[in-house]
Amino acid sequence: MAQTYQEYIIQEEERDGVRMSWNVWPTSRLEATRNVVPISVLHTPLKERLDLPELKYEPVTCARSNCRAVLNPFCQVDYRAKVWACNFCFQRNSFPPQYSMISEQHQPAEIIPQFTTIEYTLPRSQAVPPIFIYVVDTCLDDEEITALKESLQMSLNLLPANSLVGFISFGKMVHVHDLCTTEISKSYVFRGTKTYTTKQLQEMLDIGNVSGLQGGLSQPKAPVPPQFQQGGAAAPGAQPPAPSVPTNAFIQPIDKCDMGLNDLIGEIQRDSWPISTGHRALRSTGAALNIAISLLEMSFPNSGARIMLFLGGPCTQGPGMVIDHELKHTIRTHNEIMKDSCAYMKKATKFYDQLARQACNNGHVIDFFSCALDQTGLMEMHSCMQLTGGVVVQGDSFGTSLFRQSFQKFFSKNDKSETRMGFMGSTMVRMSKELRVAGCVGNCISMDVKSSSVAETEIGQAGTVQWKMCGLMPNSTFAYFFDVATQQNQPMPPGGRGYLQFVTHYQHPSAQQRIRVTTLSRTWADVQSQLSYIAAGFDQEAAAVVMARLAVHRAETEEIPDVLRWVDRQLIKLCQKFGNFTNNDPNSFVLPANFSLYPQFMFHLRRSQFLQIFGYSPDETVFYKHCLNAEETGQCLIMIQPLLYAYSFQGPEPVLLDSTSIQPDRILLMDTFFQVVIYQGETIYRWKQAGYQNQPEYENLRQLMQAPIDDGHEILKSRFPLPRFVETEHEGSQARFLLCRVNPSQTHNNYLMSSENASMPILTDDVSFQIFFDHLKKLAVVPAS
Repeated sequence: MAQTYQEYIIQEEERDGVRMSWNVWPTSRLEATRNVVPISVLHTPLKERLDLPELKYEPVTCARSNCRAVLNPFCQVDYRAKVWACNFCFQRNSFPPQYSMISEQHQPAEIIPQFTTIEYTLPRSQAVPPIFIYVVDTCLDDEEITALKESLQMSLNLLPANSLVGFISFGKMVHVHDLCTTEISKSYVFRGTKTYTTKQLQEMLDIGNVSGLQGGLSQPKAPVPPQFQQGGAAAPGAQPPAPSVPTNAFIQPIDKCDMGLNDLIGEIQRDSWPISTGHRALRSTGAALNIAISLLEMSFPNSGARIMLFLGGPCTQGPGMVIDHELKHTIRTHNEIMKDSCAYMKKATKFYDQLARQACNNGHVIDFFSCALDQTGLMEMHSCMQLTGGVVVQGDSFGTSLFRQSFQKFFSKNDKSETRMGFMGSTMVRMSKELRVAGCVGNCISMDVKSSSVAETEIGQAGTVQWKMCGLMPNSTFAYFFDVATQQNQPMPPGGRGYLQFVTHYQHPSAQQRIRVTTLSRTWADVQSQLSYIAAGFDQEAAAVVMARLAVHRAETEEIPDVLRWVDRQLIKLCQKFGNFTNNDPNSFVLPANFSLYPQFMFHLRRSQFLQIFGYSPDETVFYKHCLNAEETGQCLIMIQPLLYAYSFQGPEPVLLDSTSIQPDRILLMDTFFQVVIYQGETIYRWKQAGYQNQPEYENLRQLMQAPIDDGHEILKSRFPLPRFVETEHEGSQARFLLCRVNPSQTHNNYLMSSENASMPILTDDVSFQIFFDHLKKLAVVPAS
């Protein structure tokens, strides 16, 4: 049982996959606004939990048509009358006949207190198995093509045994490969300069025509059961007939075509279209994506499917073109974007946004595996990954371990040998009448389901109580924002409880339809008399991640300096609200313990790659922001404020992310989520150059130098996508990865004045955290006007 709020927060995250910025809620809208950080929930719907029971029956829902909340441990149950009261609308509901034997000693799992999160496996006919479409760029050199083919052939053995697969390759032309022919390779060739509607593609490929290719159009069931749609009702005991799995020549079961597909991949060659000197390869990425999405739409609409795009360069012709084929023209930079001087960006972005929405309408995911030394156009395609919930792997080459191991982990399996991913996901949020949902920030899209529970404020994907997440991974996390609806002159009695319920419907890799329900409860408190109680429920880690996502979301439509000023204003207001100080006396300023790290998080957020674009390409910036919106709280905190460990002869220890931690006789390991950096201090590096670690009498030095490498590889094993592994040393060129992230407490300006000159000064004009915090205290203690 949790004894402190911190223990309670950890327990809630392990049990329900939930972190809240505030664990005690103010009783009025005005006071909730004055708390600065909004009431928000970071929810990981597919959080892995070994003791989660699987119930193989339909969930029991509230009979009121505008509620439909699922039975949960917070409902009041009358065991004698076999009646339960909904904790959201207080409707009294009768239990179904199969619950006639329940009692206080024999409770169904869904009302047992420790199962606030529970999963139902629907006893319905199974959906179409998961579908994987490979879309492969062939405008690569021979070495890259060979490395990519090896990874693609390896992946065929990792696909779920029941899955369907398709294969499309593209260069100047787009080839849709027939997987039914075994004697010779056969493909349909499309021009890369045109877009094709679904109907046009269906006629050209002759899909759905009885006299044409094998199979026809599939008709899978809708992804959301009737009782989870607004105002819907399901007939009790209804069992629809099991659908067959229709296929066509281009999408086949993996067990029928694996040998032929393996041979087909082995035969892929570099695009044969000649490339003139001073020109890029003609690459039809937009047309290939358009054809892949349309092929799935005509064959398997509303079915779980992933389009895996392997990209080795930017689109240079046709729809979605990012840059032309002349090498004298360079791909757009941040400066050109700010000056609005990008010739192709707006048109390409609009085209890919339309493709993303087409894929979302059918529940299909688009994943990006981008490996090139230059940019590949992820900036223009960001809506494809953001709205569909696809994964992004960015590397320098298809031959690197970063790509190979990341691609292998993409198909990782759990203890039951099931692929760790979900398809066709959607989440509906239900809440107490005192709350309104303002929106969701994450890799999802609004389903535009209107309700009286929708707030006037709009944040992210707003104006709805239901969102579609076409692709779900165990770490996929979504930030939901809420407003308090109660006005100041209509306060509710403190001590009451407010409730939230997240109902996530998704397709399991086994093709089963599952529903995971998480129900949460928190206490209301009056700000005037219980401010300390509200403050005690503040989760600074969750709040930092929420504010980081908000800042990144604002940066999409606002200038970076404006976003930085907004972050500063929010921090000052929070410190004024919850800090303890005497007016106009900065030295008296003290923050409560559970607020003390928050200014540090905001300091590092301001200096992070999310809000500082210097030195990063637009594609890198999009990749970083996508990961922030996808990962769970702990991983997002590492992105904001990296972890730093020091290794010396006294043993390993965590140290401050500060320039004073850089010592000559230390080895540092820094984990930024995107890089794992091992830095050898000046003395250690000299010993290495002298080869002392190879001499038997210096075995302890060898062990010291090996320890951070071993720990770094352990981090690589647990992370997706794989971070870059960087080994560097004092004054090494790649030491910049470390120097740009540590707090510059010692710079070239104050180094000589410091009494501890053993550490390394940072050549920067950035202010240190101490100066930042001193200015924060001065502004916070000024009485609010």
